[in-house]
Amino acid sequence: MPIVQYFTLAGVAVFAASGAIAAARRSLDPIGVLVLALVTATGGGTLRDVLMDRHPIFWIADPSYIGASALAAVITWIWIGRFPPPERALQYADAIGLAFFSITGARIAQGAGLNPFIATIMGAITGCAGGLLRDVLVAEIPLVLRQSELYVTACIAGIALYFGLAALGLPAEWASLAGIAAIALIRIASILWNITLPVLKLPS
Repeated sequence: MPIVQYFTLAGVAVFAASGAIAAARRSLDPIGVLVLALVTATGGGTLRDVLMDRHPIFWIADPSYIGASALAAVITWIWIGRFPPPERALQYADAIGLAFFSITGARIAQGAGLNPFIATIMGAITGCAGGLLRDVLVAEIPLVLRQSELYVTACIAGIALYFGLAALGLPAEWASLAGIAAIALIRIASILWNITLPVLKLPS
């Protein structure tokens, strides 16, 4: 199995878990948990494939992604029923899913022949759109827009690192792992230490 598929499987599993946590906090029933988990896990990749006119959509081409998402959602739902997760568990799960999906999306776009700039945008869309849909469906301000946190910034930095290391001759797998680590660490640092971008405030 190509490493991109491993990264995608990891991404859908972690994002499905984050969707299940969000659903449980809204006291949704098992069907609601499953739906929210699947939307979170597949939303970003689906939007990327539609924009790139890439058919069939990744989870239609390989239903194992749906299976991995559903399994992760069920395990998460059972687990948090017995062991309530920490307050920031959703943000941490989202950060890890963001890291896997952003690099995966960038690599898929790169493999389709798109230039690095557009590939970076596709990577950011892949990483951010699923979580955005999750938050909208549970009537919360999306993490990507919340308090100017380092969200899209983390995506761009990690993807840029991936392209830079690959251009220097580092094998794609190692460059990908470096990019994933960078995105996750930047995002988690933003959560832990409240690192944000400057906010534009209009004078009163």
